[in-house]
Amino acid sequence: MFARIFLIAVVVLICGPASAAPAPGTLFSFKPPPSASKARPTPVKKPVAPMQFYVVKGAPDACGRGCDRWIQLEGQIDGGAAARFRKFFVGLRDRNMPLYFYSPGGRLEQAVAMGTLLHEKPVVARVGRSILADCGFEAQDSDACLKLKQSGRELHGELSTRGALCGSACPYVMLGASTREIAPDAALAVHSARVVVTFTGGTPTPTVMAEANVRAHERSDRNVATYFARMGADTGLLALARTVKFEDMHVLTREEIVRFGIDRREFVESSWIFEPGARSMVRKIAVQRRAGEASFRTIQWRVICFDSDRLELDFQRPIPANAAFATISLSNGGAELLGFTYPPARGSGVEQWGVRLTKASLQPLLDLPQADFTETVETSDGRKLPQRERLSSDGLARALDNLIGTCPPAKNQTVGAIDRARAK
Repeated sequence: MFARIFLIAVVVLICGPASAAPAPGTLFSFKPPPSASKARPTPVKKPVAPMQFYVVKGAPDACGRGCDRWIQLEGQIDGGAAARFRKFFVGLRDRNMPLYFYSPGGRLEQAVAMGTLLHEKPVVARVGRSILADCGFEAQDSDACLKLKQSGRELHGELSTRGALCGSACPYVMLGASTREIAPDAALAVHSARVVVTFTGGTPTPTVMAEANVRAHERSDRNVATYFARMGADTGLLALARTVKFEDMHVLTREEIVRFGIDRREFVESSWIFEPGARSMVRKIAVQRRAGEASFRTIQWRVICFDSDRLELDFQRPIPANAAFATISLSNGGAELLGFTYPPARGSGVEQWGVRLTKASLQPLLDLPQADFTETVETSDGRKLPQRERLSSDGLARALDNLIGTCPPAKNQTVGAIDRARAK
């Protein structure tokens, strides 16, 4: 009776908006929030556009030391994404640029095809989004800005990893890259696949539908497992994804990112970025796990200003479990170290170290690709054990210029201006 029925199985991974990343290790659901007011209902959110691929030129060192151009992959992984990506990727020839992903996910079979293409040559894949200057005052998801992204032109903009999300099927594309680098303020998220089975040529019985669903899931699992094996990926990631409902999303913790071999670095830092606000600052965050530690900790550096010449550099971290006498210093490339004040201020499980400095004393850091950040702990028998990290100065010069522009004039400048006014 059902000899004329043909089975078509489509595997789809879809997640919610990529505008903000939830806290790592949490489950969340993409249900629209209730309206704040019955008189003014929440407007319908614009659907995520199909995935676009474009080249962006930024400031010097915008995407790392010596890197000012990158490839942005942005939007929903739709049914034609793999074909468009192949055409785009082949057209780049041998241009060596990192790839930045900003996507809520989409079609799994397309993600697998794209990841397979990436596997053909060495590439660096990261999570981040581009803020295009070419869009002017238009919203980044506006039709006018989307048209620019589809133009094939090299565009101009800035990179941001903060809150950037690569979710659902998107991490599977990244598995094809030979090098994967996940910033501490970006997120990867996974959930189980939804298998959609459609029938043509008649109406199947419940038994036929059940059997078709089983076969479709088996075929989907087999195809993804084969892809993982070909990419050398840890199947633990796939096992985790299968435990998360399609309606939810699990954001990978840093421990999971390392355990599954996505990014094995034990110390990961962001660039220095300028954050405007009521109290503007320059900020860098990092996640770190030292030898013998089971979990990562998040640490932060901030530069704030009192005026255009007087600054403070703060270092914040969770209070160590075995707090001991320690000194913290930062090399500025000169003969003397910048020593942070002891003891640190403590509260709510966090300690903050600070050092006051002038713009001139911070200047040498701008000329160094990296600076030594050293914590020296004194043991019970009087020995001093230094522990060092190399902090990148990527973005520091540009961020500091932006910060200084928001600071009050230096006191000596203010006094000089008053004296000149009185002389008149």
